Amino acid sequence: MSKTALEKLVARFGAVVTAQHAQHGNETASIQPASWVEVATYCKDTLGFDMATDLTVVDYLGQEPRFEVVLHLYAVATKQRLRLKTRPLATEVSDETPVLASLFSVWPAVNWLEREAWDLYGVKFEGHPDLRRILMYEEFVGHPLRKDYPKEKRQPLVRRPPAET
Repeated sequence: MSKTALEKLVARFGAVVTAQHAQHGNETASIQPASWVEVATYCKDTLGFDMATDLTVVDYLGQEPRFEVVLHLYAVATKQRLRLKTRPLATEVSDETPVLASLFSVWPAVNWLEREAWDLYGVKFEGHPDLRRILMYEEFVGHPLRKDYPKEKRQPLVRRPPAET
C-alpha cells in the first residue's frame, strides 16, 4: 500500500511536523514556522501539490502564539488535498505583528492571498514582493478581522479628487 502525502511529509520532516491528522481524505499537518517555505517547496516539487487554493488566518485571541496561518493545497493530477498550518510569532513582545516567510517564490498565486492575510489580520509575509493593502484603503487603521478590533471604530473618511479626463 502506498503512503499518503501526509505520511510522506511526516517521514521526510519528522519533528518539524508538530501535529497531524487525517479524516475523510482531508490531511492536515501543523509545522514549525521556521520550516514553512521548505515544507511548502517539498509539497510542490516532490508531492505534486501544484495549486495553492487558499491561504487564511485564524485568530486565537488570548493564546500564544495568537495567529495561525492555514494553507490549502491541491494536486491536480492526483486530486489530493493537503492543509498546512503554522503559528508564526510576533517579532517583539510589544509588537502584535506576526512574521512568516512568503510563499510567493513557491506559488506566485499566493501573492493576493498573502496580501489579504496582511490587510485583514496583520500577518506580515517576509520576502513578499508587494505587501500592501488589497481590500481596505491605504489610510485604514488596523486589521478588521482581528478578534480585538473594535466593531464601532471610526475610520478616516478619505475623499479622493476626481480623475482628470
